[in-house]
Amino acid sequence: MLRKLTFLTIASLAATGCQDQASGGQGGTRSEIRIVGSSTVFPFAKAVAEQFSINGANPSPILESTGTGGGMSLFCAGVGAGTPDIENASRRIKPTELELCQTNGVTDVVEIQIGIDGIAVAQANEGTAFSLTPVQIYKAIADRPFGEKNTAKKWSDIDPSLPNFAISVYGPPSTSGTRDALTELIMEVGCVTDSATKALKDSDKDEFESICHDVRADGAYIDAGENDNLIVQKLKANPNSVGIFGYSFLEANLDSVRGIPVSGVNPTYEAIASGEYPGARPLYIYVKKQHVGVIPGLSEYVQEFVNAGTRDGYLVKAGLIASPDSVRAKMSEVVRDMTPLKPSELK
Repeated sequence: MLRKLTFLTIASLAATGCQDQASGGQGGTRSEIRIVGSSTVFPFAKAVAEQFSINGANPSPILESTGTGGGMSLFCAGVGAGTPDIENASRRIKPTELELCQTNGVTDVVEIQIGIDGIAVAQANEGTAFSLTPVQIYKAIADRPFGEKNTAKKWSDIDPSLPNFAISVYGPPSTSGTRDALTELIMEVGCVTDSATKALKDSDKDEFESICHDVRADGAYIDAGENDNLIVQKLKANPNSVGIFGYSFLEANLDSVRGIPVSGVNPTYEAIASGEYPGARPLYIYVKKQHVGVIPGLSEYVQEFVNAGTRDGYLVKAGLIASPDSVRAKMSEVVRDMTPLKPSELK
């Protein structure tokens, strides 16, 4: 009798497994869309979720602000109701992350650029006004600027024309896509002004990335976590401090903080949209195609996201910068066909 029960249990589990695979790994056990990822994209995803579920039209999506890197780990863990459907990202997915997805059975990842953002460098409105360049920002927050230990305590230690007060920079953590963008769009630009350091990119890539991307850990750079609103609060409390976060948070708090010009360019909508501002970057969402048609409303939510990102859409009013028309047209095709991203496209 025991052997018969064991056989029946195994047969039942096998049948369940087949059904689960047939439904894209979901098993039909979840009705809400689950979203993880970037703190920068989070408020835009939340606005879309509110519109998507308005008046009970659809179940309200579940959103988690985990940071881009943390979200990728969750998103790429596999398919099934226990894994996210969408990853918000303030940078493009890395080849190693797409490989992790595919290794874990997430074989069809759809990449959608939802708009543009800027890495805003900001200060409190009451603070001493000054401007910066990528090389000055790099010298202020790098752990080893140009390979040497960072001993700068004040901004004036970097350049006599800068204020004579302590370097105190509140910025994103290592798990954040905003940190990745900061290191690549601003720090590295400053770092490669030194020819010897620039040459390391070809001769010793690990050392190059260490010198150009690692931030100091002696208290001058403060990891403020994934809550960019906290940085805004810190700036208001410490007028001589500097904050680094997504443009949308600057746009939403202009009553208390202002952008610091970088290379003479203010972080404004027009400057970021045109690419004139040094810290401009695209924002993305990544969709698990295997969940489309299984998790109710997933494709409709994604379509709402794209529709809301037009120049006169509600996401732009919330601080998003609309992608160029050519990019938006391409993204509409990707959403319509749910075209998976190819690894070759990341090389």
